[in-house]
Amino acid sequence: MDLDPDPAWEGGENWHSISPSISIAADSLGRVLVTFPRASEIFEGRETFLTRFELDPYSVCRRLVPFYPFANLDDWRVANFLLTSGLSMRALDEFLSLEATKNMPLSFWTAKDLCARAELLPSGPRWKFQIVPTTHPTREPVQLYFRDALDCVEALFNHPFFADKMDFTPFGLFTTAERLVRVFTEWMSSDGAWDMQHKIPEGATICGIILSSDKTNITNMCSGKVVHPLLISLVNIKMKVRNKGCSHAFLLLALMPIPQFIHPVRRMCGVLEERLFHQCLDIVLEPLKQAARLATTLAQLASIECDVLDVDQYFAACERFRLNGVSHPFWRDWPLAEPSEFLTPESLHEWHRQFWDHDVRWCKHALGATELDFRFSIIPRITGIAHFPNGITKLKQVDADVVIAIRALMEFRYYSQATTITSITRDKIRASLQEFHDHKDAIIQNGHRRGEKTKQLELMQSVAPSIERVGSILQWSADTTEHAHIKVIKDPASTTNNHSYDTQICRSLDRSEKCRLFDTALALRGSTSEPTSMQQLGRETNDSDSESSERDKDRSVLDGIWTSKRKTTSFFDVAARLSVSPPDSVPRPLRTFIAGSTAIHLNYDPSLKCVPIDIVAERFKLPDLRGALGDYLNREGNVTQNFHTFGGQRWSPPDVHLPFKELHVWYKVRLQQKAYHDPSDIASTFTVHAHPPDRLLKYGRYDAAIMNVDDQWQWPSSGLQGHAIVHVRLIMCPVLPRGSSGVNRFSDRFLIYAQRFDIVPQGNSSVERTTGLHVLKKAMRASGSELGEVFPLDQLRSYAHVIPRFGRKADNRLTSTNCIHSSPSFFLNKYFEKDFFYAIS
Repeated sequence: MDLDPDPAWEGGENWHSISPSISIAADSLGRVLVTFPRASEIFEGRETFLTRFELDPYSVCRRLVPFYPFANLDDWRVANFLLTSGLSMRALDEFLSLEATKNMPLSFWTAKDLCARAELLPSGPRWKFQIVPTTHPTREPVQLYFRDALDCVEALFNHPFFADKMDFTPFGLFTTAERLVRVFTEWMSSDGAWDMQHKIPEGATICGIILSSDKTNITNMCSGKVVHPLLISLVNIKMKVRNKGCSHAFLLLALMPIPQFIHPVRRMCGVLEERLFHQCLDIVLEPLKQAARLATTLAQLASIECDVLDVDQYFAACERFRLNGVSHPFWRDWPLAEPSEFLTPESLHEWHRQFWDHDVRWCKHALGATELDFRFSIIPRITGIAHFPNGITKLKQVDADVVIAIRALMEFRYYSQATTITSITRDKIRASLQEFHDHKDAIIQNGHRRGEKTKQLELMQSVAPSIERVGSILQWSADTTEHAHIKVIKDPASTTNNHSYDTQICRSLDRSEKCRLFDTALALRGSTSEPTSMQQLGRETNDSDSESSERDKDRSVLDGIWTSKRKTTSFFDVAARLSVSPPDSVPRPLRTFIAGSTAIHLNYDPSLKCVPIDIVAERFKLPDLRGALGDYLNREGNVTQNFHTFGGQRWSPPDVHLPFKELHVWYKVRLQQKAYHDPSDIASTFTVHAHPPDRLLKYGRYDAAIMNVDDQWQWPSSGLQGHAIVHVRLIMCPVLPRGSSGVNRFSDRFLIYAQRFDIVPQGNSSVERTTGLHVLKKAMRASGSELGEVFPLDQLRSYAHVIPRFGRKADNRLTSTNCIHSSPSFFLNKYFEKDFFYAIS
């Protein structure tokens, strides 16, 4: 719906009282979406990706030979593989000289011929070269390799893979129609984007530029060759696509020079290098500034009356403003470019580095390196996550305020790394940081402070305000660009002859981009029956809507080329296919199925087949197994698929008669969930073990899990409410008696034997004040035995990591295999995985 506009409104904290002409709709998760009025108008007439492909000088040749300059599809596939394989010219020549290769009908026989043909492919943004003049002498001329920034932006906007993965209009996102709780995700959901749209002409589209620059080593020998790449991307591309390296959403815009200035004062050489960096940025980014057609100035720099060529004097004059001596910063004439806005918090180098520089050092001094290592070494293992059998260091009693301060910083980091941050979560981030400051004096007073670096702690103050201005902070992490350095710098550098790195990196990167773009164009034109990446394009469809079918086919083609070749197995998709399969085509009950928000997967074959119940009970040390099965059948009654909860007294006798005699047993089950903040993404898959004692595992290996015990509450939205923390002791399925046919009320569900952990109240809170963790103890019957019952496997919802509560000093007899068996109390570790943290916090 559209309402009357109020041009003066600019977002901020008054979203609930707005009355402008805005579009209000609901997104895929049911949240209220408010979009900026009359923004991002569409103008026709520009070239599409395929139109540009057809305008290539050799397009006439491709009307006769679609794969020109290659002979046919097989010829192109071999060429594409070789060109993108990272092989050196010498290795390519060796391959092409093999007798087996000579028997192939190829159109090229040397590496030089292959590369020459690659030069005829349609090109992306072209490389330029320029000698940059300097005001002070350098040992060698300053060479700058760069591409037209506007061409790079157009290439990203024009790319078919990003077509349906971009935002063009600022929007506000809210949890309810009352618009009381704001949701921050993409940059376009921030106040910064909304305010910027107000400052540009009506109908214009914000093109958010992301620049990333960091020096990286390409050799560790021969004096360690270093290059300084400048990467460019678009904030309009959705973060979950942009932050995947396989999407190639970050393009190499320039190779910044690393000069050696000649100056008697070494510190001034650094100032001159910084000046040159901004000078080169001015050259590279000039097309973007011209496109914006605006200009601004800096009052502080303008107030400095000093000769900029006298670098010593100018640097001294800058110090009173705490400036670094750069006289012409690249953003000085870039419209709407404000350092306080575009220099965003960065989790990799700020928060993670801060953890090692500060938190770990505090813990080492407070607890002792040996004790800290020992505690890490005996934490129960989690399949798929690194374990530290020797601790984390090679590196007393702990004040409670010290633990609170460190825990507050942990919660700050976890909340801040969410892909979706509501105004409530933003307030929790502020509260966590404030809690750290309230208790940080204990770190200093106890002498735990190590080092003088406080910059990382100071930068944390900007996180909460930045969320409002730039959206989710995680999207600005350097993880993506660090990985991009491998693809656009280190891999091309490995194919060089160790001379003239910049030139050869640009040439190698140009060939790789040409191959990807050519492959994409051929696939979209239908010249190939499948993408060169050999990914399956998808199943054939008989949909009468041919246009929709064609779009689906194009999407499959693009996904096959521009997404990761290593796909994460989605047990949700597997379960969906199995649920519609013919009854006799797959074994029942289904090994993969969906329960609530969780996909559950068991191996096709059980670990133990047809084992008598009493032998299973003895092997898994479960003396009441038969009685628990009897109680389960009594609760199940004559109607299957009942919902079960923990009972009290054991009603069935230990020798109760059961309608089955044997069990199939599995040693593990895998649980997969959707991402907490984005159900369209698959979260990590965790394995719950229920392995009996053997020669290597004296007490077996039994993992904890979250189990639903009240069907009125759903995981993960309800947290622990309506759920129990259980110790999974056995995974089984009753075996039909010989001579029986079909299924019955006991053989159509997988079962588990689970023992309950009770949450120990901590005064008026459910968590311990210092650690912020739930304290657990094993639930016991009046007889002194552990409280265990049989449940359907489909009531499991999530893996849970239970760790010993060590107390003042950990018992040195504990190991990672016996700590759960031997400890009297435990913590529910919410920090082992971020989605689990969000669910129970």
